[in-house]
Amino acid sequence: MVKHSIGTLDATFGALSDATRRGILAQLALGETSVSDLAAPYDMSLPAVSKHLRVLEGAGLIQRHKDGRVHRCRLAPEPMKGAAEWIASYRQFWERQFDALERYLAQSQAPAQQKEKQSWQAPYQAPVSPSGSSARSRRRAKKCGRRGPNAKD
Repeated sequence: MVKHSIGTLDATFGALSDATRRGILAQLALGETSVSDLAAPYDMSLPAVSKHLRVLEGAGLIQRHKDGRVHRCRLAPEPMKGAAEWIASYRQFWERQFDALERYLAQSQAPAQQKEKQSWQAPYQAPVSPSGSSARSRRRAKKCGRRGPNAKD
């Protein structure tokens, strides 16, 4: 398994956990840009965007520098490479687990499926009536042989 600094991974995943910060990183993937250009697509104040940038900068995902009075940012992809390697190592682990589960299910279901196929293959035979005819017989009405004590003649 790939070993990474826990603090670096935590900071990277923490920074990536917010949709605004992921959007900022997507913008920076296109090239270096100013803070005001990064803030333009978002309905928030410049100080709020600056807080997001500080989180990204703290995680090492961006680099900020001043060009006169304009603050410019650029993407620093190294921490994301470490996170991608960490995810890839766990992907391999889970793929092996899922492959083993698939083999187990295939083996355990094969006998049950065979048994089920055999039970469904038997043709249905209607029960034979005791009289030998295939027609349904009608029920006879009950005859009452005795009369009750309160019956009138």
